[in-house]
Amino acid sequence: MAREREVGTLWIGGALSWMEQLCLKSFVDQGQKITLFAYDDIPNVPAGVIRRDGREIYDTADFIKYEKKDSFALFADLFRLHMIAKCPGMIWVDTDVYCHRPMDYDSDYVMGFELPGAQRVNNAVLGLPVDSAILHDMLAFTSDRFAVPGFVKPKLQDEYRAAAAAGHPVHVSQQPWGVWGPMMVTHFVHKLGLTDKVQPLDAFYPVTFPDRIRFLRRAGVVRDMVTRHTTALHLWASNKRELGLRYAGLPPKGSYLDQLVQKHGVRPEAAPIKGRGKRVFDAGLVDAIDLPEVASFADLGGNAQSLCLAAHARWDCDIVLVDIDHRGAFPQSESAWVAGYREFLTENGVDQGRIKVARKPGDLKAWDVIANLSGFGDVNKIKHLEPVLQTCLHSDSRMILDIRKGSGSYPFLKPFGDLESLSTRDDGGVEITRARLRPKPPAMASSDPEWSKLARQLAGPKGFYTDNGAHSFLYIPRSDRVLVVSFDNLDIAMTKREDRRPWGFAFIEKQGWSMLGVMAGGWTWYRDAWVAAEFDRLAATGFFARFDRVVFYGASMGGYAAAAFSAACPGADVVAISPQSTLDKSVVPWETRYKVAWDKDFSGKYGDAAAASASARQVTILYDPYEPLDAGHADRFTAPNAVKLRTPLMGHRLGSSLHQMGILNPIILGALDGSLTELSFYRSLRARKTFPRYQRELFKRAIDHNHPALARQMGRWVLARGENRAIRLEMQGL
Repeated sequence: MAREREVGTLWIGGALSWMEQLCLKSFVDQGQKITLFAYDDIPNVPAGVIRRDGREIYDTADFIKYEKKDSFALFADLFRLHMIAKCPGMIWVDTDVYCHRPMDYDSDYVMGFELPGAQRVNNAVLGLPVDSAILHDMLAFTSDRFAVPGFVKPKLQDEYRAAAAAGHPVHVSQQPWGVWGPMMVTHFVHKLGLTDKVQPLDAFYPVTFPDRIRFLRRAGVVRDMVTRHTTALHLWASNKRELGLRYAGLPPKGSYLDQLVQKHGVRPEAAPIKGRGKRVFDAGLVDAIDLPEVASFADLGGNAQSLCLAAHARWDCDIVLVDIDHRGAFPQSESAWVAGYREFLTENGVDQGRIKVARKPGDLKAWDVIANLSGFGDVNKIKHLEPVLQTCLHSDSRMILDIRKGSGSYPFLKPFGDLESLSTRDDGGVEITRARLRPKPPAMASSDPEWSKLARQLAGPKGFYTDNGAHSFLYIPRSDRVLVVSFDNLDIAMTKREDRRPWGFAFIEKQGWSMLGVMAGGWTWYRDAWVAAEFDRLAATGFFARFDRVVFYGASMGGYAAAAFSAACPGADVVAISPQSTLDKSVVPWETRYKVAWDKDFSGKYGDAAAASASARQVTILYDPYEPLDAGHADRFTAPNAVKLRTPLMGHRLGSSLHQMGILNPIILGALDGSLTELSFYRSLRARKTFPRYQRELFKRAIDHNHPALARQMGRWVLARGENRAIRLEMQGL
């Protein structure tokens, strides 16, 4: 009977890319137990992977790196030895090792030659007896971080000894790559006469390091190299550089890697390769977009495909391809790049309905993120960008752009906002800076003269408008039957809506209801003493008491505010979409989003929305239970008045999904007028069966939970009723 083996690995560095997800999931899918050790939470670990704290093995905060390559591989070299020592029988695998078939080796010696000639031994796969001399010797050697390795070139040994004699010993982090890895393992294997314990080349490394790029070629090339002896297949993470630079951080179509991600149901577009060492690829720029939410992404000129896809995968944002030429003019016919860009997005699961093309000046609108890579300010003159900046930036926009030294971009862009350097590179002796532009927020966001004038007109003689420069209240009276208190972002209202009205203005007006629109001048979460004082004043003067029914409404930040400030009107109803309960880190330490508000004070009677809304008649919360952070906030609403309506696999921006499905308006109307029931809600939600995003997420979930037959059944049902490109492509791998 084959020996059942368990494997272990380590990850440091935030979220996994699709390559790590693929390798981890391959072990799960093959039925081989795999444990992932980590020192911090990792948000996207595949289901079935056992997770353990790395401190159980090696308790430290000193994660040493190979400094020249900025790589934690050095720490991993040390960690694997301690893991093997503390977990008898466990086999170490790097996170770029794919399980071709289960490893059932009887011997505790599990290692392989990585090059022809039976000399060099790699440690990407490593198992050793806990009482072996080689493990003892390597642990002893790595205990001295300034040791002079006797297996590096003699000249280098002489240099290290001279430095040590001069009082400046060379730390291991400054020594050659692999000094605690393959170089050390190879040395002790030969020193202790263990070459007979080493597996042949094709066990783990049939595709050697010099041939590693073959993983990016047509799949048959690698298939012909894998043999019946191959178990754990090293994919070589060094391929990440080529993948990031040439393939948008995704596996090339038709390659061996492409076939593997399809086989295991891994979505590369949701976890692209963002960087390698100190090099940040375009997809990695998504981490420079420091916004809590992104509804729209615009690419000027078509050079940010991977960043665009990464942004869409993270925020489910709409995409605008701005088709302008090098002079900032709109061409008479669609540019050639647009079709290829659209095809790239749809091939990677983006619904065509989410992609728009800006072809004329009237198509320019305010967008949350604008990408201008290798465009204006670099290869094109920056002055041609002025019409776009004047129209498309709003106070919470972010622009990612390349700036060529000497282009005049810095003085030109200064009036539009503040520039922050993200990285620099050399282009033929000229420095190119990749930068982030943050528009300068107006000093008095809610006191914008245009908004103030409009708001007073809307209020009329019987309403009111007040502001303090950062927030404003607009009351529009219509009847005493219903008052809707809505929470909105002023910038969104003024730059993204053609009517420049608070959320739901026309909708509420049509019902004949009164409206109190509370506007924030940015991502403030309404944590302003003036806002709280205004609600106290309105409550004390009997403002809310005159209405038969009061409903507080908001989504996300507005959902938080709706629940929190409902405390000013006990007995009111609350309708909140994907709300936060608080951003107080002492209460919700697991909330990793919305850093812009982490320093705000969430104390006081309006601070914790879950507690404040306990005095409401009913709190209706719409949320996606599979969005863990949103579900965490929903779980904090424990009062008996909470009615939680689950919208599985709709995401944080589920309002957008419900709108695309055509059911948002009737649901919200029912919620506001009190007629919405759980039964009517879930009947409306049946429309998700034909919604591409829901179909794709449900299909992926079946794959992730190792139900390929169920996935195939669902895929056939979907494709028999219409086109879903993402599912059609993934079905080919089942």
